[in-house]
Amino acid sequence: MMKAALKTDEGIFTIEEAELPALPGPDWVMVRVRVAGICGTDLRHWQKHEHDLAGHIMGHELAGDVVEIGGEVTNVAAGDRVVVETVLGCGHCEWCRARQYNICPDLYATRSKYVSRAYGQFLVAPASHVYRLPDHVSYEQASLIDTFSVCLHAQHLSGLTINERVAIVGAGPIGLGQLMLAKASGADVLIIDTVDHSLELTRELGADVIVNSTRDDPVAAMKAMTHGRGADIVFECAGGESMPQTLPLATELARRGGKVVIIGGFDPGVQEMPLEWQRIQMSEIQLIPSASFAWWHLDKEQGQVLELLGKGKLDAARLITHRYPLDRINEAFHCANDKARTGAVFIAVEM
Repeated sequence: MMKAALKTDEGIFTIEEAELPALPGPDWVMVRVRVAGICGTDLRHWQKHEHDLAGHIMGHELAGDVVEIGGEVTNVAAGDRVVVETVLGCGHCEWCRARQYNICPDLYATRSKYVSRAYGQFLVAPASHVYRLPDHVSYEQASLIDTFSVCLHAQHLSGLTINERVAIVGAGPIGLGQLMLAKASGADVLIIDTVDHSLELTRELGADVIVNSTRDDPVAAMKAMTHGRGADIVFECAGGESMPQTLPLATELARRGGKVVIIGGFDPGVQEMPLEWQRIQMSEIQLIPSASFAWWHLDKEQGQVLELLGKGKLDAARLITHRYPLDRINEAFHCANDKARTGAVFIAVEM
């Protein structure tokens, strides 16, 4: 048996004893989770009455130790410190065969059965989705690799190149990761949020223009930065309940012929979104949805992020603001959900 946080009908967690997972095949490994993160996707399920998730182990950002390997595993060994990629498709559909498992029709059913169970002490994963950590990368830092991988996939889709003018809507972990990657790629970046402590961190991370949209006009600031033209690329990184405001804003920030990359998640059942479609069409503004991550050309994107983190090109440690033990996971979620008061950016749940 193992300790795990189980989702309740009310949308909070209860700490229970749960069954240990078993290796499904000879090319799988078992991992003892050491640190799990709380991200925006997790918060969209917080305190929501979702009967279909009741009794489930949640969480999808994690690092830990290999404790058991199947007979065909060669890339890791028992005792290795690892990060687990939790984007796991069915493995046999057209999209999985084309290495686009991030858009597998059975993605969520598959990942929630195996790898997206970070709020439990143990989980199993295919060896192909387990990466050995360099000694100088901590479990905490590694738990942010999922976040950065989402950002890298979005940047790949955007085609961002040096000296582009970029706008980022939202300064949570995704927006901050997007900022780091854009600056590392030679872009000038304007970033928008409503929380001052988050915006102050963006200044420390190299943002060129910072806008609190409760006080200042983001569109005017973007035009001032670009001599009236607008952003070459806009990354919408807020999502959730704010999407009816932030996605239209993102399209207003983009220049004619620009791009809007949609990273922030939509709440279930969203059918309508008020957008200025005539301007979008007549300006040939591209709307580019971005979903998780997988491969890009010859490399897996999570492996690329691990390499960037290991080389010091991404600063995960700057984003970790709070730490809680698993027994206090509800307190951790309250803290993450009230970031304007608590100053939370990324919260590490220690297992």
